[in-house]
Amino acid sequence: MLPVRAARTMTGVKAIDVKEISILMILMVFIYLLLLFWEKEPDENIVMTSIEHLNVDYPKSNIPVRYCNAMILQKIIREPNHMCKKEHVFIHERPQKLNSICLSPRKMTCLNNSNIFCFQSETKFKLTVCHLVEGTAYPGCRYQASTVEGHVLVTCDTLGPINFQGYVK
Repeated sequence: MLPVRAARTMTGVKAIDVKEISILMILMVFIYLLLLFWEKEPDENIVMTSIEHLNVDYPKSNIPVRYCNAMILQKIIREPNHMCKKEHVFIHERPQKLNSICLSPRKMTCLNNSNIFCFQSETKFKLTVCHLVEGTAYPGCRYQASTVEGHVLVTCDTLGPINFQGYVK
């Protein structure tokens, strides 16, 4: 005997068209890509505050004229109340070398006579010191640059330098 197969009839179920599925898949891929590349607009009130962002410029940027003015605008360097900083220092050394300062045996009280300890670099670093010469409110600040070499003073935590405190010639 041959097996008998029962024919099954389906009622009320509609087959999905391939065209409908492809449109749905394209829409899902589009939404996925949109979410993947969605970028929040930067908030101008949020300013990077890491020592590497604020103070390190290595290798030194190739800005032939008005180095300080360009760098301070580029890195949005200002006082918290949007006033011009009186002085700002850029360090022209590798971030790894800056990290090694926290291992320095030269530990001392910071220059502002606080209870915070600073670490002084054992070697001198190349620095650009920007002195405010005109303006009071950011971005209308104008600076004069001077190149110096000095020992860098930083405060540290367990991960490395957290604040630039100054330099000693």
